[in-house]
Amino acid sequence: MPATLAEKILQQHCDEQITGPGQIVRCRLSLVLANDITAPLAIKSFKKMGAAGVFDKDKVTIVADHFTPNKDIESAEQVKVCREFAKEMGITHYFEGGNVGVEHALLPELGLVGPGDVVIGADSHTCTYGGLGAFATGMGSTDVAAGMALGETWFKVPPTIQVILTGTLRQWVGAKDLMLALIGTIGVSGALYKALEFVGPLASALSVEGRMTMSNMAIEAGGKVGLFAADDKTLAYAAAHGRKGDKAIAADAGAAYERVVTIDATGMEPQIACPHLPDNVKPVSAVAGLKVDQAVIGSCTNGRIEDLREAAAILKGRKVSKDVRTIILPATPNIWRQALAEGLIETFMDAGCIVGPATCGPCLGGHMGILAGGERAIATTNRNFKGRMGSLESEVYLSGPAAAAAAAVAGEIIDPAKV
Repeated sequence: MPATLAEKILQQHCDEQITGPGQIVRCRLSLVLANDITAPLAIKSFKKMGAAGVFDKDKVTIVADHFTPNKDIESAEQVKVCREFAKEMGITHYFEGGNVGVEHALLPELGLVGPGDVVIGADSHTCTYGGLGAFATGMGSTDVAAGMALGETWFKVPPTIQVILTGTLRQWVGAKDLMLALIGTIGVSGALYKALEFVGPLASALSVEGRMTMSNMAIEAGGKVGLFAADDKTLAYAAAHGRKGDKAIAADAGAAYERVVTIDATGMEPQIACPHLPDNVKPVSAVAGLKVDQAVIGSCTNGRIEDLREAAAILKGRKVSKDVRTIILPATPNIWRQALAEGLIETFMDAGCIVGPATCGPCLGGHMGILAGGERAIATTNRNFKGRMGSLESEVYLSGPAAAAAAAVAGEIIDPAKV
């Protein structure tokens, strides 16, 4: 029976035959992930279970990225719990301080996730790794605790929506815009507990970083996973990041899909998700002229080197508006170092930006960019819920790196092509 990509990956980790959507299956896990917000909850559950140790010290990772560096006593205590548990369990991949990065950029960079893996994480954006051809999804801390102890978990096999990406991207339009366009089309619950499988000529043309950007926001459409086939481009990325033995994986011809959605990029403007939901998406021309107080370029969605290069191309030789706090957060120490070597950090600082550490920071309203009442931000992050970045009376508009950088220069939302 022809299988979707989700079904094929799960089958590789499951002893029983997968026959289709809705089936409950037990799967072996490639990696279990938690962060400084969710790990303490998982650790508490883990100890309540009476577990003696983690199933594999090399396959459990904790990344203290949400409040890095610790913003207050409470967050410091959270990280202390993580640190002590990692030492107690002998966890190999614990990240804090100078080696920490935004988890969903860091783990692919280190080769800890890749094609054909099954990954669960106590963070909803774990679905990022679908850009590498991994079945990766967020779970609650109790489920993650069980995964840490047992090395396996159960899934309900999801039905799949096939998303065909076609057309040609104009300058300053990229993967983030494609994903916002899709979410605007199907809504924030349009893929509820479904797999989004991205195919088509434009899917193949996207960089691996761009694919991870799209998979990252599968959860913003309600998706269980967002998946790209692991092709030669994926395998080259995986090998370059230290992985060995990965194989290409794609859906079978004739696989059954619940729905097919086509996104044609031809003529597409930069897309902007307006408050207070990621599916309130409009072309940039429809919201041009709105003043902004803050611009944020970073996060697990758009903090990778190609995102920083795109922003720098807009900011080079220009100054950000004196009325716009412009925050740049490279997603990992290696990305920071690469941006420094390429002169991007100098470009950002010359433009008047604030360049911060590799942290989630303001994305979740954590720190380093909290909004006051009545303020408006444009951000390359993934959520714009009411109060997401600070005050309940603030607003967050989501965009790609070019549109965020252009707004920082103009002081208002604007098509990057006009800067």
